[in-house]
Amino acid sequence: MSKSLYETLDIGENANADEIKKAYRKLARKYHPDINKDPEAQEKFKEINAAYEVLSDSDKKAKYDQFGDQMFGGQNFHDFAQGQGTNVDLDEILRSMFGGGGGFTSSGGGFGGGFGMPDLDVQSRITVSFLVSVLGGKHQVSSGDGEKFDIKIPAGIKTGETLRVRGKGRVHQGQIGDLMISVEVAGSSEYERKGNDLYKSMDVPLKLALFGGKIEIQTPHKTVTLKVPKNTKNAQKFRLKEKGFPDRRSGSQGDMYLVANIVLPDSDELPEDLRALCEEKLPD
Repeated sequence: MSKSLYETLDIGENANADEIKKAYRKLARKYHPDINKDPEAQEKFKEINAAYEVLSDSDKKAKYDQFGDQMFGGQNFHDFAQGQGTNVDLDEILRSMFGGGGGFTSSGGGFGGGFGMPDLDVQSRITVSFLVSVLGGKHQVSSGDGEKFDIKIPAGIKTGETLRVRGKGRVHQGQIGDLMISVEVAGSSEYERKGNDLYKSMDVPLKLALFGGKIEIQTPHKTVTLKVPKNTKNAQKFRLKEKGFPDRRSGSQGDMYLVANIVLPDSDELPEDLRALCEEKLPD
């Protein structure tokens, strides 16, 4: 028995309610006329919503599972919908076939547009500082009803990741969606990230570079004391193990590399005897 409503949502006939809902949301976003400007997208969008209207209702789904596409005169649902023309209300047709006083839920937001259940999820975007992306922290956001509250930003968050806050979306007929937060990490003038490693330039006075010593360096985690060896070269790297960017998946930590920037004194400010000695003794 042909059951093309399942094909419309690209799911199997044994799909459960969650799988049906997930497939519907995915396709509704793809073919929504506000997003997809293809002339055929609007008709495809209507078919998707009509299929969801039937398969998301247990009574209608049971009736359709019993009779399949015989309810559409033996045609698959796509051909049936196309044959109704552009001015025919699929809502009224399905209501007459499956009964019930509802039909498609209309809504001014989400993917309603007169067809299907509205998308109750609220999309939001935030920008967090570079240090918060390394260390984690808090950020204030707003829910679907305007409520302001703080969320936890996990250490290791990256640009493009999405945080889900359940139960903070739109409310409709006793159902509530989620708040979907797209994260962008601000750049840093102090640190450069390569993979999970962090790089930072550190100024090293010439005397320290020549004769060695200790220097204090601020890292995202704390201030560290670094031992600088004699004859340190410009751009020489010093590794601080596991002081870099945390990997949320593996739980590991990248390293930090401090890159020496040898700071030369102004020769005009040197004592005359020292300047003369340098001019005489320094190699060409």
